[in-house]
Amino acid sequence: MPGVAVALGLGAAGAGLGASVPLLGGAVLALALGVALRELLSRAPGAWAQALEPGARACSAVALQAAVVLLGFGLSLRQVAQTGGAALPVMAATLTVVLLVAALLGRRLGLDGETRTLIGVGTGICGASAIAATSAVIRASQPAITTAMATIFTFNVLGAVTFPLLGRAMGLSQEGFGTWAGTAVNDTSSVVAAATAYGALALETAVVVKLTRTLAIVPVTLALAVRQGRRDRAAADATAGRTSWTRLVPPFLVLFVAASAVTTLGWFPAGWESGADTGAHALTAVALAGVGLLTPVDALRRAGWRPLALGGALSVAVAVTSLAVQAATGLL
Repeated sequence: MPGVAVALGLGAAGAGLGASVPLLGGAVLALALGVALRELLSRAPGAWAQALEPGARACSAVALQAAVVLLGFGLSLRQVAQTGGAALPVMAATLTVVLLVAALLGRRLGLDGETRTLIGVGTGICGASAIAATSAVIRASQPAITTAMATIFTFNVLGAVTFPLLGRAMGLSQEGFGTWAGTAVNDTSSVVAAATAYGALALETAVVVKLTRTLAIVPVTLALAVRQGRRDRAAADATAGRTSWTRLVPPFLVLFVAASAVTTLGWFPAGWESGADTGAHALTAVALAGVGLLTPVDALRRAGWRPLALGGALSVAVAVTSLAVQAATGLL
């Protein structure tokens, strides 16, 4: 209970601060608060930090999975065919490039598989939400999650500030900029911030493209779940029998797809979508507060400059690829 109570409090504080500072977002702020509190408690006499760990670990798992399911109610598969279809080649190209560069360059930089995977999906899909979903599937460590979140946060801020300036310098149209921001800026809050600064039509385009891009969570996390299940099965004792389907495809991912299907069929009341989105963001903040409470700061210090180098290279790669594919397909 102590860990749950503290994670809930930090999540609420992060969500409240995030509403005032949308560029940062409640999840990142809750994570920062959790890390800061963990550092303070680790320096205090007694075993306060250890006492919070069981509840923080429960929140980081259960709240995270519930948030991913709620995100499904805000994603209609119909959006892909209606308004996001034209941007699908751009999204497919940028996601392919970013995952390849993350795997190859991340290995060259000496980063572990969890960190380079999380930074890759965070850059290629949708920032914190993609990291949340992927970390649950691959059972990533707290240091890897925190390192990836800190990296994504850094380039979220840079993207929100620099993209409008670069777009005007290149003379991009409203639609062209909206597609560029929607496919190349990491987190939804930063996409909205950048597109708002560019214009109303840019904002409308960017939001639709961003929502469509978020659907890539489904195939990517399912593929990672299958890979993780095969690894678990290979490492298991031969007498253990077949791996359960719940190890290959976690139930919360099935529920996520089901939630998206419900929205697509029009069975989810439109008036509830805002509540589901708010709940997803609140639960993500609670989950990441729990992650922060489990993460010692010295792990971040040990990470060094390499995650930032990977995040920077991926951000440049996805931005350039998006522009190149748009120019090739006549979208600019």
